[in-house]
Amino acid sequence: MPNASATNFDAIVIGTGQAGPALARRLAREGKKVAVIERKLFGGTCVNTGCIPTKTLVASAEAAFAARRAAEFGVTISGRVGVDMKAVKARKDKVVAPSRKGVERSLKRAKCTIYRGHARFTAPHQVQVGKRLLSAEHIFINVGGRAALPPIEGLDQVPYLTNSSMMNVEFLPRHLVVIGGSYIGLEFAQMYRRFGSEVTVIEMGPRLVAREDEDVSKGVQDILEREGIEVRLNAKCLSVARAGKQIVVGLDCRKGAKQVRGSHLLLATGRRPNTDDLGLDAAGIARDGKGYITVDDHLATNVPGVWAMGDCNGKGAFTHTAWNDYEIVAANLLDSDPRRVTDRIPAYALFIDPPLGRAGMTEAEVRRGGKKALIAKLAMEDIGRAVEKGATQGFMKVIVDADTKLILGAAILGVGGDEVIHTILDLMYAQASYRIMERAMHIHPTVSEFLPSLLGDLQPM
Repeated sequence: MPNASATNFDAIVIGTGQAGPALARRLAREGKKVAVIERKLFGGTCVNTGCIPTKTLVASAEAAFAARRAAEFGVTISGRVGVDMKAVKARKDKVVAPSRKGVERSLKRAKCTIYRGHARFTAPHQVQVGKRLLSAEHIFINVGGRAALPPIEGLDQVPYLTNSSMMNVEFLPRHLVVIGGSYIGLEFAQMYRRFGSEVTVIEMGPRLVAREDEDVSKGVQDILEREGIEVRLNAKCLSVARAGKQIVVGLDCRKGAKQVRGSHLLLATGRRPNTDDLGLDAAGIARDGKGYITVDDHLATNVPGVWAMGDCNGKGAFTHTAWNDYEIVAANLLDSDPRRVTDRIPAYALFIDPPLGRAGMTEAEVRRGGKKALIAKLAMEDIGRAVEKGATQGFMKVIVDADTKLILGAAILGVGGDEVIHTILDLMYAQASYRIMERAMHIHPTVSEFLPSLLGDLQPM
């Protein structure tokens, strides 16, 4: 039973990342009395330390890179191309601020009651914020995640950066050492190399972006190394220490020196959910061994009337999966539409330049599953649009079920890959034969126009 002193609502939303505010507004439109709790910045990771700010920084880095390559395109620039990091950060902040303010403004317009502070469960349907006690029949947890710190010897003795603290950098590191060779680390690595830093990427595994196929990993590494980024793989026995103004990273690689010396250290070794200080035990809400809130196919927790959305549920670490979480919860709760997490097709991008767009299964996953499949691959150097733009690294790859003719997965590493992949993704959601696209007439000159040709070259895998 709710505490008699608690303020009662129809719904409480904890956290204002991608899923929470949208659901709060929808519930308010349905006439529900809604409380929204935010302990820090409205908008969550995407708005404040993720997608929006990092892609804004990537755009500045691309501009610097293009300016340095101007002569290749017959364009003359007088003098040295410089980067004003204070101006780069100011531009990023200017882009972020309206989004953050917009989230808060939209909730106030929706007549949601906003509480600023840290939320903790005191019972299954009761939450404390400061000295206030709130209760609701429905509670939605949308608390996101944060950078995970690796168990590296000496880490407590040296300064380091994470994806969050990188947002406050307004200077150019002389030599940025990035520990972690996956999506976050690689985007920052290329970005700062293009700003003008020396950059070394250290990865404990045998290749970068290990969840991808080996040819994709190699293609990504080739793109980065071509721009002068040093990549150290198979790095074991990591340690860090100060050496004057430098940070020394000790490692045991199969090749190369046993130390990397840099001016600044970025840790990009994964994320962890913000679930350890929510009082979940008091509510009886279950978590897995990594701290993620366990949910069913409709994102409901083991406690009736409580849902978990976004990064904290372990069902996807992307803004688009969090938004889809909102759609799934709203559809089931308000529309009698039984949408499920397992209905969605894995899709994401690595926003280096040129980018990687991914949808569905990898080639390795298909092979492990023993499916009878067809595969086709086309180098970007054979695509006119890529040649015209002077960006010929990468390739397109697609895999099709030999019996059903349905597309199983695709990877597009190259110009426009993050956009072109949606052409394939939509066909996959339609559960349509690849032959529909194979016979389509696409616009010339584009990257997408080669998809029908690519599908026409399918061979047994």
